[in-house]
Amino acid sequence: MSKPPPRRKKTTRVASGKPKPATDSAKKKPSRQDEPASVTIDVSAVEVPELTPEEERDRLNLERRVERAFYEAGKALMELRDRRLYRSTHKTFEEYCRDRFGHSRQQSNYLIAAANVYENLTTNGCQNVGDGNLTTNGSQILPSSERQVRPMVQLKPEQQCVVWQQAVEQAGGKIPSGRIVKDIVDQIRERTKIPNPYHLGEICVLVPKDNPDLRGKAGYWGAIAHVGDYSCTVQCWDGDYTVKIEHLKSLELLEEDCQFMQQLCLRLRQLHSLAGRDEAVDWLLQGLGKQAKPYLSSLQAKLLTAVEREYKIEWKRQK
Repeated sequence: MSKPPPRRKKTTRVASGKPKPATDSAKKKPSRQDEPASVTIDVSAVEVPELTPEEERDRLNLERRVERAFYEAGKALMELRDRRLYRSTHKTFEEYCRDRFGHSRQQSNYLIAAANVYENLTTNGCQNVGDGNLTTNGSQILPSSERQVRPMVQLKPEQQCVVWQQAVEQAGGKIPSGRIVKDIVDQIRERTKIPNPYHLGEICVLVPKDNPDLRGKAGYWGAIAHVGDYSCTVQCWDGDYTVKIEHLKSLELLEEDCQFMQQLCLRLRQLHSLAGRDEAVDWLLQGLGKQAKPYLSSLQAKLLTAVEREYKIEWKRQK
């Protein structure tokens, strides 16, 4: 007997619990009740009260103090230096400035020089303006930072006034930046012969910039031995260098400090002239030749004296 063909199982679809997507026609348009309610917020204007006459005076006084901050600092540092009011705690003004104020003597010198320029501008009334163009100090447009006057430090008082007036005009009647002042000083140097600001015996640092003859000499200090129209000859520990004034930076030392460094330079030059000297001598010379400070530490002084004794060099301080 032949077997009957197997029966096929019937498959039935199971209705899922998910609702069928509604057709476009079945979609309902949102009613007004479904839309979020719009809220109207009333903002009242806050009236800023004008400054009272007393507040105006206070603001003017505070602005003046901010503007004059670098000037007051420079004048105070000048008195501390000139009267040597640091002598009870420190041997040198440089050490005092570093420990007390956290900056170098050079920074102090910048502030002192800037204070002199500021005082000149205010004394001579170099930039008076009309009532319609008053600045915060009420009558003059004056510097508000040391960097704005640094390029004018080496100029004569009357030249400082001219430069500052031109800088204010170029800045549109506002306080000019240091770059604007420097550009005007450079232009004046090109047009007119500004006297060489350096003098014999002054201690300066070499600034190589783009001068190939000074390559590797950055930081070398020396004493001015000759002053020309636009250049100077500087005596350093390893020789003489004749450079333009833009390749020099004065340390602005007191006369007694300059004399100390002049004597030190002669001592270093004498050691440098020794033939067959030990390499350790060159290390000492290079170290002291780049240390632009008007003093030696106790150890440095002992080392220098020991080397001089080793080579039988008797050195007596010259007057």
